[in-house]
Amino acid sequence: MRSTVHAALLSALFLSLNSNAETQMIPEQTKPCDPHPYIGMWVTADGYIRHELLPNCRYDEARGTRRSAYQGRYEIRGDHIDYWDDTGFTADGEFIDGVLHHAGMILYKED
Repeated sequence: MRSTVHAALLSALFLSLNSNAETQMIPEQTKPCDPHPYIGMWVTADGYIRHELLPNCRYDEARGTRRSAYQGRYEIRGDHIDYWDDTGFTADGEFIDGVLHHAGMILYKED
């Protein structure tokens, strides 16, 4: 009986920890962002990187044939953008003369 209770407690703890980890991966920002001219699809000149800034303050980045290679949330302040990827890394970029400079890449807004 004692080992059954012990196993049940361990199982409940494991499920609780995993639930918390999954909850932390769920983005907090799901409401729409303020309208912004930078929202939309940004693409490298060769089309390999397709970086979409969504109107709910989330982004979705495709690389080559790999759709949704990176996803997370973003925040724009002036011409600066900060990214928080769902896997935990962060990045930033600058919009300069209508061009997005991000992580060594140059992306152009798709019409």
